[in-house]
Amino acid sequence: MLDLTTYPLETLARQVGTPFFLYDGAMLRARMAEVAAATEGTSLHGRYAMKANSARYVLDAAREAGLWIDAVSGNEVERAMRAGFAAGHEPPTIMFTADVFRDNALGTVVQHDILPNIGSPGMIRELHEAGYQGPIAIRVNPGFGHGHVEACDTGGPSSKHGIWYEDIDDVAALAKSAGFSVVGLHAHVGTGPQIGEFDFNMRRLVGVFDDLLQRFPDVASVNLGGGIPHPYRFEGQAYDLGGYRTLMLEAASTLSESAGHPVAIEIEPGRYPVAGMAILVARVTDVKETRTNEKGSGHRFVMVDAGFNDLIRPAMYGSYHEISVVGRGASKTPEPLVVAGPLCESGDVFTRDDQELLVPRALGRPEPGDLLVVHDAGAYGAAMSSNYVSMGRAAQVAWDDGHATLIARRETLDDVLRQECAEAL
Repeated sequence: MLDLTTYPLETLARQVGTPFFLYDGAMLRARMAEVAAATEGTSLHGRYAMKANSARYVLDAAREAGLWIDAVSGNEVERAMRAGFAAGHEPPTIMFTADVFRDNALGTVVQHDILPNIGSPGMIRELHEAGYQGPIAIRVNPGFGHGHVEACDTGGPSSKHGIWYEDIDDVAALAKSAGFSVVGLHAHVGTGPQIGEFDFNMRRLVGVFDDLLQRFPDVASVNLGGGIPHPYRFEGQAYDLGGYRTLMLEAASTLSESAGHPVAIEIEPGRYPVAGMAILVARVTDVKETRTNEKGSGHRFVMVDAGFNDLIRPAMYGSYHEISVVGRGASKTPEPLVVAGPLCESGDVFTRDDQELLVPRALGRPEPGDLLVVHDAGAYGAAMSSNYVSMGRAAQVAWDDGHATLIARRETLDDVLRQECAEAL
């Protein structure tokens, strides 16, 4: 967790307005470097899934650390190239992973010779019809896996992602018929709610690929996607990257022996490099109460100017984020408080669980005008923010060596309306 005393939050809030995201550059670079160090001097390679946070500031840090990119849209491919990541598949610095080609994705993959990681069988036909002539990778649904909450199904019968492992032979035949060489295999099983589950699923995944490699003699790399766990609670356990490196090296040895030739292992750190490097800073506008009646118990609501249009994870998944009060309320005796935002939606609450129930936090009661900080907002914060109710997306500020830089200004109404038109079709 970031030390809030490091930053002049009130000064920054007056300069850029609230809410805003603050990114700590030292933390970002340290996490990227940890991932790079876990692969240094080995056949392992880190691939950053830029959907977590695609800010140029973050992409620059990933590139400087030597990580590759996993993109999930045509625009993400273009954005990665603008940030200096090379096109082409030798090596596949940018990989395109998806279950559907949408918008410019198919054209971008073909034009720039990007390695496509196929998640649905029909994508092979689309690539062939579009004139693509390069190799492909295949994303496998291994039949198991989920994220930090059950709603995040990354593998198994309820997951839309990838090709069911029992259907791989049919897909291999499709690829051969289209003239595509399968050079990579990929699966994503999620971090799981417990750290031990992540390691267990990684070992299970190696077993799945050990079998599949017999059917794909051209495979040069296996991507053990999963996302390194990040502790979202103050008392949360940090993940041992040293142990992870050992686990991945064992996987490389096992799979290379099975394939009869060297097989490189790609790791996907997921949210790990970016989650902890950012906070969402909001302004408290009021504190109000509901009373207990026959419909339930009352609550004390802290109203803030940030909502799920800024950070949707608590509303979407019931994801937990630590919350701190900055200002007069910080020194008060903690009491149970519900933190809620400005949107005309009952779900616009930061303190709820994955069953959509309100779960008050023990916080010092703030006063209107105090700042409130939502921690660990670097992954899927700004990246999933929206213009719901015509609000502009929040500003993003980077903090480096005691200096603040505005890296994304707050959107205006003109920004929100820019794409509206009245063109005859």
